[in-house]
Amino acid sequence: MLKRVQHDSTEIEEKIFLKTIKILMNYLKPSFFLIIIFLLSLTYCTLSQQSKVRENYDKREYTIEMRDGVHLFTSVYSPRDKSKKYPILLVRTPYSVAPYGEKKYTSFLGASKEFADEGFIFVFQDVRGRYMSEGEYDNMRAYIPDKKDRNQVDESSDTYDTIEWLINNIDNNNGRVGMWGSSYPGFYTLMGTIDAHPNLVCASPQAPISDWFVGDDMHHNGAFSVLMSFNFFKGFGKPRPNPLTKYPESVEYDSPDAYNFFLDNTPIKKLNEKFLKNEIAFWDTIMIHGNYDYYWQSRNNLQYLKNIKPALLIVGGWYDAEDLYGPLHIYKTIEQNDKPNNTRIVMGPWTHGSWIGSKGDSLGDFYFGGNTADYYRKEILLPFFKYYLKDEGDLNLKDAYVFDTGINKWSNYSTWPPKDAKEVKYYIQGDEKLSQQNPDSDDSYSEYLNDPFNPVPYTAAFQDSKTFYNRVHLIEDQRYVSTRPDVLTFESELLDNDITIAGPILADLFVSTTGTDADFVVKVIDVYPDNEADSNPNVNKVDMGGYERLVRTEIFRGKFRNSFENPEPFIPNKVSEVKINLNDAFHTFKAGHKIMIQVSSSYFPFFDVNPNTFCDIYSADKDKFVKAIIKIYHSKDFLSSVKFLTLRK
Repeated sequence: MLKRVQHDSTEIEEKIFLKTIKILMNYLKPSFFLIIIFLLSLTYCTLSQQSKVRENYDKREYTIEMRDGVHLFTSVYSPRDKSKKYPILLVRTPYSVAPYGEKKYTSFLGASKEFADEGFIFVFQDVRGRYMSEGEYDNMRAYIPDKKDRNQVDESSDTYDTIEWLINNIDNNNGRVGMWGSSYPGFYTLMGTIDAHPNLVCASPQAPISDWFVGDDMHHNGAFSVLMSFNFFKGFGKPRPNPLTKYPESVEYDSPDAYNFFLDNTPIKKLNEKFLKNEIAFWDTIMIHGNYDYYWQSRNNLQYLKNIKPALLIVGGWYDAEDLYGPLHIYKTIEQNDKPNNTRIVMGPWTHGSWIGSKGDSLGDFYFGGNTADYYRKEILLPFFKYYLKDEGDLNLKDAYVFDTGINKWSNYSTWPPKDAKEVKYYIQGDEKLSQQNPDSDDSYSEYLNDPFNPVPYTAAFQDSKTFYNRVHLIEDQRYVSTRPDVLTFESELLDNDITIAGPILADLFVSTTGTDADFVVKVIDVYPDNEADSNPNVNKVDMGGYERLVRTEIFRGKFRNSFENPEPFIPNKVSEVKINLNDAFHTFKAGHKIMIQVSSSYFPFFDVNPNTFCDIYSADKDKFVKAIIKIYHSKDFLSSVKFLTLRK
């Protein structure tokens, strides 16, 4: 542990804080007083943490030269206690290593405050082309195998060159390096493990990106995540001709609720014409690569995950709307390619990156029985790095440490999915039924009218269009859409016993449309009994009777049903098969509950609407957007189903 030396600065901050509270108590109404105290407390905690970092760490800034001559800006925080050597913990980020200046300190060093207490050499680097680093930025830069010369660079080579410089130039390091990062930094962490530097002994890619067309962030099965992508790239995608410490502000515009804003700006090309005006290069790139062509294929990093040497702790959240696909498929790919390997995965009841700063005790209307994120940070993540970087402690982790979202319980498995999981199919039936029995009708289907200008909302919440998205929509009560005529619902009988699903979910639909293209959205829902007792604690004072809790959902753009590379139109009114990977879940449906499957054709505006016409949607005019009748078949010849892996208790 680091020696703690208390300085007068902390005592002065405490005195100022307490004096300010006394003044506010005399002049503010109680409600305003509580709000101000909350904000002041956050500020005080930040200042206090900054003081602790300053007291225990030296800060230095460097520009590290890469093999092609480009210099990357790097901040290094080294323990003041020089009585022993420390491992290096590296974060590479496109989001800035601020604050800049050797006299300006961050309040956040590791993945939790315990990391700063434990003692590491913390290194933060602006990746190539971002903020204060030189070079050209390339979103999700493609890995280059078999590099021919020093000018062929990627994130793997930049990580290698950075580590080589650090271990030879930063005093008091023990020769071991670890990496971590969440979301985009999780991607850079993963890429650093390909052709890894021999001193990189462990890494924790958290919510890492793997494929931006098939499953992560910008597209899910070819459908474009317009709400998130627009709000992200309107700022992140601003050009940066020279190194800088602050990017220019994003475009300003009048902002109604997200649903109406994006509906008013359908077709999607309106967003460029009215707001972005071809000033965001990556947006323009997305608009001209509407299929899974060489551009997206080259950025799929799953194909390069072979012979991974560092120990990995992959982290993801069951309610991550951005990068659920990445952690699961990265883990499974390494498991398949490298036998044996040293890769583990943790999946908790979290939204995107919320395992870093939140308690993880609740989400939306649900309480998880304890502070799951605190537990993970203290009992899983920190011990992982201590074990590999310091030879300290034991690591009692099997391959998969996963949280059952139905019964609020962690489990530790030797592999994921669990080896004893068995396949179970639920068949869609007539009369809105769902059963493990095959349907026996000769000609049976359910249908709805799909109107691209009256799409199904992805959330019940009305939020400003500049809001990234509703973070809790993947656990929301689905009764807000169950009665819409363009949403089909199929429900099981009351369950006699608990059913635990553990692994990937595959929907196999037989469909037809009067149009030539269509999207398909499948939801798996846990229906609570009418007499369900309210949660304790009841986070949002919600009556849980009849609650329709979303467990998993996914969208699929129908024209890619046979190939993401070569889209095909539907033949109007002809039955076609569409298979949809809904990703994994770990959830127990309790006895007395029901399993519900919903099917619809929009999830707006999280994803853009399908015009029901086979075309290039990104350049389509309004006349391409037409209504269509969609049919979902459930007969002896066309067995629409949803397949789970289940565990027996």
